[in-house]
Amino acid sequence: MPMADTQRAEVDSIGEVMLGKDTVYGIQTARALENFPITGVRLSHFAALVNALAAVKSACAAANVELGILDAHRGEVIVTVCAEILGGRHHEHFVVDVIQGGAGTSTNMNANEVIANIGLARMGFEYGEYAHLHPNDHVNRSQSTNDVYPTAIRAAILAKVDGLCEALAELRDAFDERAAGLRRHRAKIGRTQLQDAVPMSLGMEFASFAVTVGEDIDRIREIGNLLKEVNLGGTAIGTGVNAPEGYGALAVKNLRQISGIDFVQAANLIEASSDLGAFVTFSGVLKRVAVKLSKICNDLRLLSSGPRGGIGEISLPAVQAGSSIMPGKVNPVIPEVVNQVAYQVIGNDLTVTMAAEAGQLQLNAMEPVAAYNILESIRILTNAITTLTRRCVVGIEANAERCAALLENSLVLATMLAPHIGYDAAARIAKDAERNGLSIREAAERSGILSAEEFRRILSPGTAAVGSG
Repeated sequence: MPMADTQRAEVDSIGEVMLGKDTVYGIQTARALENFPITGVRLSHFAALVNALAAVKSACAAANVELGILDAHRGEVIVTVCAEILGGRHHEHFVVDVIQGGAGTSTNMNANEVIANIGLARMGFEYGEYAHLHPNDHVNRSQSTNDVYPTAIRAAILAKVDGLCEALAELRDAFDERAAGLRRHRAKIGRTQLQDAVPMSLGMEFASFAVTVGEDIDRIREIGNLLKEVNLGGTAIGTGVNAPEGYGALAVKNLRQISGIDFVQAANLIEASSDLGAFVTFSGVLKRVAVKLSKICNDLRLLSSGPRGGIGEISLPAVQAGSSIMPGKVNPVIPEVVNQVAYQVIGNDLTVTMAAEAGQLQLNAMEPVAAYNILESIRILTNAITTLTRRCVVGIEANAERCAALLENSLVLATMLAPHIGYDAAARIAKDAERNGLSIREAAERSGILSAEEFRRILSPGTAAVGSG
């Protein structure tokens, strides 16, 4: 078959590139594929970002039609193609690497070219016949990468917030359910600095996990509101060059309707075009979630350690064999994987911080790496939280006898004696118990300070209080 039948030529200011005749993207995307073989992660990896680009392009096309600077037929074609993308079609043609030079221009042009070529096919033309529907002159009309791309990033992040919050709510509820189920195990040792401290219950411990998870749901939604301020309409640097009067406000209004997110146009578009402060703050709250989850997973690993040579107060569900050499060994693999996700999110946050700091003058060219790391943090956090809930927390069981034995043989009950017999007397009892391998109960009775009945009476209210947790 002659090459002319299988390829088409596209030309830009740099020169000519040959593309497959049926290639849906165009020359700018082709150059980006050559220039940025960085992560191997394509835009299509983040469906929310592809959808957000389509939503922005649709909003802008509708505004251009309403203002009379784009004819209704072309505008309708652009809006229709964007609706198809929002419906999950054509994502496979968004092929550029998520990390790229050019402040996101390759991403914007990938979207422009795909929308233009799919639109051309709908209009009865061949791919690349841009005189009829041009990626820049029509699809990108009144726009710049510098307002389209950051707006799309914000829309993509906000589209994933609900899923993250739902995962956190499911984990919170699972800890609450386990707290209720574990309250019947009345008492165990509470620890500070890995040392025995005072009595508590497993119910109390798991209820505290539920609270620490749940409070971040509100934080995520609060910080997410910062991302609703967009610079759409600012074009290149926020001055609105090449955009008609009233276009920005109209495009943002259309975007609100398409996305269902209450976006507002920034009061100062120049500032909004160069500042990534909202990304830094939102990434920070993701780091906060990661840090707290990792701490909880550390606790679950410690509490389940052993099972006979460690603390062993709880048992985690056995989800896979733990060793290729040690028969019967089962490891806390779910908390371990969540720990690792947390470390990745913490590292991603540092990358976002450095990317935001690297902005210069009226633009930040490092937005692609910031977008990639935030979206990836949301993705892996959501997956890790769901895995922790369903593969671990819901199946945690108490080892009641172990809890009771550790408590009985510990020195923590001395703390509860101090208000009744004084700190010094309680300390002497604790030291005697430690020196002679006695329980606090035995040492107290041996001291002559307390009778067995007095000891029982003192400990009874405290034990009841622990049990109520």
